[in-house]
Amino acid sequence: MGGYGFIRFSLPMFPAASADFAPLIYALSVIAIVYTSLVALVQEDMKKLIAYSSVAHMGFVTMGLFAANTQGVQGAVYQMVSHGLVSGALFLCVGVVYDRMHTRDIAAYGGLVQRMPRYAAAFMVFTLANIGLPGTSGFVGEFLTLIGTFQANPWVAMIATTGVILSACYALYLYRRVIFGVIEKPSLAGILDLSGREMAVLAPLLVLTIYYGVHPQPIIDASAASIDSLLKGVGQALSLTKTAGL
Repeated sequence: MGGYGFIRFSLPMFPAASADFAPLIYALSVIAIVYTSLVALVQEDMKKLIAYSSVAHMGFVTMGLFAANTQGVQGAVYQMVSHGLVSGALFLCVGVVYDRMHTRDIAAYGGLVQRMPRYAAAFMVFTLANIGLPGTSGFVGEFLTLIGTFQANPWVAMIATTGVILSACYALYLYRRVIFGVIEKPSLAGILDLSGREMAVLAPLLVLTIYYGVHPQPIIDASAASIDSLLKGVGQALSLTKTAGL
């Protein structure tokens, strides 16, 4: 809703103010990307880790929006769509094991691939999408926002790129501790793999995550006209403001 608010109200209605506050938004976006990723690295609760990851990824959205160019805004829109798919799927994956074990502590798990291979495969796809692996929807949005931001402010884009590295650190760290290894805890010996209902819930998200990763054009085409109109209006308003000497 915050991202939508920037697109719908802040940029078109207050273009001059948005341009003036862009450095502040860049600073907050970089803090959200880097600092929140570092916080995610030390989490021992699966849900908290994914929640902090979600905040970090939204930093790319605000950064791309205030770059105020086609690639930046297009990437922000794409990132919001991808974030809805991937982050929602990761929270569902946490809910699957919480429903069985009634704990979200990472230390309570380990070796789930031996008992839950279908779960491990689905969790892997969503984890890689969260990192921004090419071929998943997470890559397209992050890549476009970084390109757009680099055109507007190369230093901000360079710092934000470290968030991609940090996301790989905390996401793969979570996956390794939960999925790989041997089952040492007796409580995990009888844990069941994904049920038919759970597969029915996760399968559409998995398909869309991969589909929009290899074929991003539907989302890009659907939003292209609106984004072009938005940026033209912002450009005209800024030109009038400069002409008026405001």
